Amino acid sequence: MAMNISHQLGALAESMTTTSNASETTVPVSAAAAWKTPTPNIRCKITRPDTAEQKSQPTSPCRSPVLSASNGIRPDLSVACLAFATETMDLMNLEETTEQEKTYKEVSTVKEKGVPVYVMMPLDSVTMGNTVNRRKAMDASLQALKSAGVEGVMMDVWWGLVERDTPGVYNWGGYAELLEMAKRHGLKVQAVMSFHQCGGNVGDSCTVPLPKWVVEEVGKDQDLAYTDQWGRRNYEYVSLGCDSIPVLKGRTPVQCYSDFMRAFRDNFKHLLSDTIVEIQVGMGPAGELRFPSYPEQNGTWKFPGIGAFQCYDKYMLSSLKAAAEAAGKPEWGSTGPTDAGNYNNWPEDTRFFRKEGGGWTSPFGEFFLSWYSQMLLDHGERLLSSANGIFENTGVKISVKIAGIHWHYGTRSHAPELTAGYYNTRNRDGYLPIAQMLARHGAIFNFTCIEMRDHEQPQDALCAPEKLVKQVALATREAKVPLAGENALPRFDQRAHEQILQASSMNLDGNSEDREMCAFTYLRMNPHLFQPDNWRHFVAFVKKMKEVKNADRCLEQVEREADHFVHIRHPSVHKVAAAAMN
Repeated sequence: MAMNISHQLGALAESMTTTSNASETTVPVSAAAAWKTPTPNIRCKITRPDTAEQKSQPTSPCRSPVLSASNGIRPDLSVACLAFATETMDLMNLEETTEQEKTYKEVSTVKEKGVPVYVMMPLDSVTMGNTVNRRKAMDASLQALKSAGVEGVMMDVWWGLVERDTPGVYNWGGYAELLEMAKRHGLKVQAVMSFHQCGGNVGDSCTVPLPKWVVEEVGKDQDLAYTDQWGRRNYEYVSLGCDSIPVLKGRTPVQCYSDFMRAFRDNFKHLLSDTIVEIQVGMGPAGELRFPSYPEQNGTWKFPGIGAFQCYDKYMLSSLKAAAEAAGKPEWGSTGPTDAGNYNNWPEDTRFFRKEGGGWTSPFGEFFLSWYSQMLLDHGERLLSSANGIFENTGVKISVKIAGIHWHYGTRSHAPELTAGYYNTRNRDGYLPIAQMLARHGAIFNFTCIEMRDHEQPQDALCAPEKLVKQVALATREAKVPLAGENALPRFDQRAHEQILQASSMNLDGNSEDREMCAFTYLRMNPHLFQPDNWRHFVAFVKKMKEVKNADRCLEQVEREADHFVHIRHPSVHKVAAAAMN
């Protein structure tokens, strides 16, 4: 098998040298570490290697690959594939390996304490034709990740691809091949049940719509889409207001999601617990449990705007009316706040979110925010109850992604969190109820923005990602629910890695209680990850995550070891890679 792969990679490398527009591939350990290049902006997801199944996914936005202008393999990844192919052939000719290299390789296969690192795969890993995209490059990329000590990968399983044309008819096409490819390389998989549309969020560079038959139903009944107070519709995810109403060809949305997960289980039961170790249940836009309050599509929202409430479709308003009547305040059931500003306002620009006398502190404000956030919690309860029943006794873990909304966190109202459905203010912990809900179902709390530091963000917007991460960590500790993380934005620099390491240790108030994150997902597999310096930093980072509690070894020391491990002895590899990049 190894000989066959080497032969294929060699052939691929040969063909790529004559093609200027090759496309995606992933570099192996040695190849990547040898390159010397600056760190660009990319998204990658990580979770830690030497630990069995763990958890995964989220950044606030969907992840997206960088595509070439033409069809085929992406140029940067072809560089990785070239380097990996050449290195493989070089290694076959080596008669012996140094003791240090042997030790490093042995350590990477031994189960040990630490935080396993997963890497998020490109959004378009499976094509609209249900085949693996850039198959040869993908295969080389997975081999490279495995050699770096990565535990596994996270992949979006798109509802809009699998059940695209006909209700109840599933085409697992490229996913079957992709999962077998991961298994062959010894990588574990976090499978995301992506019931949302790809396109319209931060980092989305490809489009995967909802299934055609769902789009048809939304066309007939526009209230199936989330709606703001100005009547603007959001088609990223079916409104949770109709979760239990048979509006999709005779089935409820929750029934559709359940049938999809059941079909996935039945089709891939032979891979569950061994290769597929985690199911992340998509619960909203970008797969996150939240309302689509800050859509970037068409310039509707721009950072750091406060966003807008999404409760004006007839199904949400019907629920609001019922809640108001149950509270003995029927006059509160006709509409949400009308003084909460627009998507790009700041808290103090509005009457509802301002710190002094803001409507969020009024009896109506408290009623509305409680109802709005409870709708989100109830949605999570419904989907987790279903997922647990479907995947019971399969050996896989269930996880849910929560968005890291850190802007205006320093204000009293925390307006952007409120519009997204997280009832978190200076006077109320909005993440504990979420953690407790996940704990009831034995699910993992997956949180984003782990790589961010407070001082790196716009201070005028009172951004505080570090404080937010700490609050979430404390909530998960109190609820006794596992916490996993991911970076919200692509980062390859040592500062970001150090921040992730610190957050992963969960050393809260100087007391870690032997807790650490159960996994970390790195955003994302793409060309930049495999550039010289970035790959070297990444390999060192993965190794350091395995010993996250070991404060005696600094990243620089680990990076020197990783640099030695991934060093390519033959200069020809560097030349071939450099030629391919031009």
